[in-house]
Amino acid sequence: MNAPSNVTELLARWNEGDSAAMEQVTPFVYEELRRLAAHYLRNERPDHTLQATALVHEVYLQILDMDHIDWRNRAHFVGTAATMMRHVLVDHARKCRADKRGGVDGFRVPLSRAIGIASKNDVDLVALDEALSILAKTYPRQAQVVELKFFAGLDTEETAKVMQASGIETSARTVERDWRFARAWLLKEMTHE
Repeated sequence: MNAPSNVTELLARWNEGDSAAMEQVTPFVYEELRRLAAHYLRNERPDHTLQATALVHEVYLQILDMDHIDWRNRAHFVGTAATMMRHVLVDHARKCRADKRGGVDGFRVPLSRAIGIASKNDVDLVALDEALSILAKTYPRQAQVVELKFFAGLDTEETAKVMQASGIETSARTVERDWRFARAWLLKEMTHE
């Protein structure tokens, strides 16, 4: 689906309570959420209990509950939605891990394999989320790069645009450097555990 040309304006008007703007932008929002959910769940194990539609609906409801978001542009929306999806998936993984009847035992693989291959079916999302939270305390920009590239599936240029929309001045070259640094840092952190 092509985004309406005035998506930023529609998002802002929607946030202000304009129901007509909400009706116009909802198909775009839903399609963006479906695209992100498909990316997140593409490489999950076949018996994953969270379906793409449920993930989309959960995040959509969270977006509806948000008050006074100053949507800067489409990239800002995508970055926010990607972060929300990551949190839903990590919460789901934690719940499955805590479930003593058939829960996940926390199978781990080296991060170099996980990020290098970009296959998430063996990645312990909870462990990765914990390591990413530690990274974000010291290196917030690099943590955001991982979130956008690994979790949201954005390419380098898209990642730079989303970060710029969030008020972080960066370039594609900086994103690539941050990506290499963050992968090495996370590898060291997760193998240390």
